Amino acid sequence: MEAGGAKLSTYRPKMDRRLWLVQHGETPIIACALHDGHVVRPEIAEILALTEEEQLREENPYTVMWSTITDTRIVGLRSRFEVDLNRPKETAIYNNPSDAKNIRIWSSPPSKDVLLELIAGHKAFYFDVTQTLKEVERQFGHFIVLDIQSYNHRRDGPDQPRASQLTNPDINIGTVFKNRDYWAPIIDGFISDLRAYDFMGKHLDVRENIKFKSSYFTDWLNNSFPETGCGIVVDVKKFFMDEWTGELFPDVHEAVRQTLVIAKAGMMKRLEKY
Repeated sequence: MEAGGAKLSTYRPKMDRRLWLVQHGETPIIACALHDGHVVRPEIAEILALTEEEQLREENPYTVMWSTITDTRIVGLRSRFEVDLNRPKETAIYNNPSDAKNIRIWSSPPSKDVLLELIAGHKAFYFDVTQTLKEVERQFGHFIVLDIQSYNHRRDGPDQPRASQLTNPDINIGTVFKNRDYWAPIIDGFISDLRAYDFMGKHLDVRENIKFKSSYFTDWLNNSFPETGCGIVVDVKKFFMDEWTGELFPDVHEAVRQTLVIAKAGMMKRLEKY
């Protein structure tokens, strides 16, 4: 049974239509990359109005590689423009341009059958994740989920100035939930470790709740596991890639991963005290 008594969805997609992947490991720290996916099913692709370049720019490419910092992972396999696993089911399928940075999304709306399947998939995702987190909770008592995302900072155009550093830190840590004080040693230590790391000869600008304050996924998690689960959004500015062309800067991207590896090690030590 699902939380609240709802039954498990009968969502049973073909292998090439799966929406997510859960990898079970032996650690209480879980990394998520829910917006890394780019693929859409053919019946969605043929009615999307946005270009592939626009689609890619609003996704979080390359974040799945950062999720490998731990052996328990939750990864989105499809584009957020098919169904957004990091939104409530009522808005998980974008209907209007306002749902996606004012981009025109559909040339014609998805069929009722497609919508029903995608909503069933969204429901099944949260059932599956609930079971996974309950297993981790039983094994370790407490757990942390890192919702790893990335964000654009050159929206005015490829040849226009970047957004101000004042309101666009290199890494934005989103931690808005009721029991922040309880998890303060974890959160504050994580931020401190990220800042302290020698990042290619400098230190990253890491701040809390500046660009974004939470995500639907972490809100859901922190409400579902208020005493045992800590959901933190890790939103990396796209300085590790060209957000207009999609080109990856491999050395910078790997340096971000190494920064997360070190900070995660400190997080593990602090979690042992809970």
